Amino acid sequence: MTSKPPLPTKTRVQARELRRGMTDSEQALWQRLRSGQLGGYKFRRQHPFIPYVVDFFCERAGLVVEIDGSQHSAQNDATRTRFIESKGVRIVRFHSNEVLLYMDAVLEAIVNHLDTPTLTPTPVPEGEGLKAKADPS
Repeated sequence: MTSKPPLPTKTRVQARELRRGMTDSEQALWQRLRSGQLGGYKFRRQHPFIPYVVDFFCERAGLVVEIDGSQHSAQNDATRTRFIESKGVRIVRFHSNEVLLYMDAVLEAIVNHLDTPTLTPTPVPEGEGLKAKADPS
């Protein structure tokens, strides 16, 4: 079993602060995601994804759930999304009002994402790809 390296202090402190100060929509969704209530999938709240902290993360499904409120900017969210998706993780975003007003629809959308496998590239057959091009023989 390999151990994970310790989190940077700043990230760890930020995650703890965010857990203590969850918004109403985050608290409401957490009550429905916690303890494997959603199809047995385990979620973590305010999970460090260095250098970011995401609202909810399901490692088994490779899925991040983000709740966007008025403090979010489209440009910053796009940057975060590109970075996290580059790590092979999918992101689904909801506005905080959607969570509070349409919880059942939000949960259904999350279940649909959980049941959709992460797309991974198909391995290139031996003798093709970069290795073959680099070999001049």
